[in-house]
Amino acid sequence: MKRLIVLILASAVLLRCLQAASPDAKVTVFAAASLRDSLQEIAAAYEKRSSGRIVFNFAASGVLARQIEEGAPADLFFSADEARADALGTKGLLVKATRTNLLANSLVIVSALDTATVRSPGDLTNAAVKRVALGDPKTVPAGTYAKVYLEKSGLWPGIEPKVIPCENVRAVLAAVESGNVDAGVVYKTDAAISRKVRVVFEVPAGDGPKITYPAALVKDAPQPEAARRFLGYLAGKEAGEVFSRHGFVVLSAGAK
Repeated sequence: MKRLIVLILASAVLLRCLQAASPDAKVTVFAAASLRDSLQEIAAAYEKRSSGRIVFNFAASGVLARQIEEGAPADLFFSADEARADALGTKGLLVKATRTNLLANSLVIVSALDTATVRSPGDLTNAAVKRVALGDPKTVPAGTYAKVYLEKSGLWPGIEPKVIPCENVRAVLAAVESGNVDAGVVYKTDAAISRKVRVVFEVPAGDGPKITYPAALVKDAPQPEAARRFLGYLAGKEAGEVFSRHGFVVLSAGAK
């Protein structure tokens, strides 16, 4: 009986190891909404060369971080800012050695194609501008970055009453496209995918906050080995070419 129990336990451990290393593993990536188009293209190419599957949960980085804190099964966290990754890291929920800063981005102010009321950041304070869409600064990095920039510029007090907070940066883009707001602040990469908005102002790198996208393995990842492989692919040349084509700045060798 004792020998049988030992065999059963050994078999269970072996099965778990095989599952963890399985090339057919499903890797679940919690990723910022602004990464949707580029990551879907990258995942499609990756799946053609491996037998694994990549599944995404796209949302605001703050929402994703909260889900991971609450125990949601995630293998990788790919954030649009370092603050959310820092918070998870402090709580021991990310594997520190795997964390790498992969991308950078910048902010732009956009309006609908047929709108000419906004030509500069200062115009957002004008009476003609009634509604300005931002990602909710509490949970959406793009909104946090926008607020920091507008505060630094001294424009926030005049804009805050007009702010329509959105659940993620793509929702901001949709609000501008639909004409439900007069203007919005999004990433340069988001503006590039839309034919229904125009960029009226690009925030200079020296004036805006530093926008960095870190990625890391989640501590209790269901598929850690497969997730490490995909993270390595994200940091590689092929994925970098896709990110660049979508307008991101690829950080050399995954700057820490």
